[in-house]
Amino acid sequence: MSEYQQQCFFIADEAAMVAFGSNLAASASGGVVFLNGDLGMGKTTLCRGIIQGAGHKGAVKSPTYTLVEPYELTGRDVYHFDLYRLGDPEELEYFGIRDYFHDDALCLIEWPEKGEGVLPPADLLLNITVQGEGRQIELLPQTAKGEQLLVNLQAAAE
Repeated sequence: MSEYQQQCFFIADEAAMVAFGSNLAASASGGVVFLNGDLGMGKTTLCRGIIQGAGHKGAVKSPTYTLVEPYELTGRDVYHFDLYRLGDPEELEYFGIRDYFHDDALCLIEWPEKGEGVLPPADLLLNITVQGEGRQIELLPQTAKGEQLLVNLQAAAE
């Protein structure tokens, strides 16, 4: 059990998911975020909001076939991983995954269970589930960095 407190947010629709992602980007100085949820829950939509909120102009494509899409933005790097099609966690070692995880990078990882044993621990676990017509996002900090992200997010929401 984590020593940190979880927080839940209700997301009404796609626009709210993108806006939540933008707020999350403004609250994060870096870290590793595991995004959990079934197909169609909005993980990639949330990543689009985070990446655009971090300053990316233009389209955000899902890295389902490339495994990672790098965004080198002013002041920080954001890496969007989608491990859905990963056959074996060892494949991550072949493309140098460890090089992506530096202090200032924000690493968003969809389907993190596929990279178990190779991925670093998450600073923040983010679980997306259906709630009525929308989604519920549960944030579970795992480290002090994840806790600070949540504190910053809560302050921005007030």
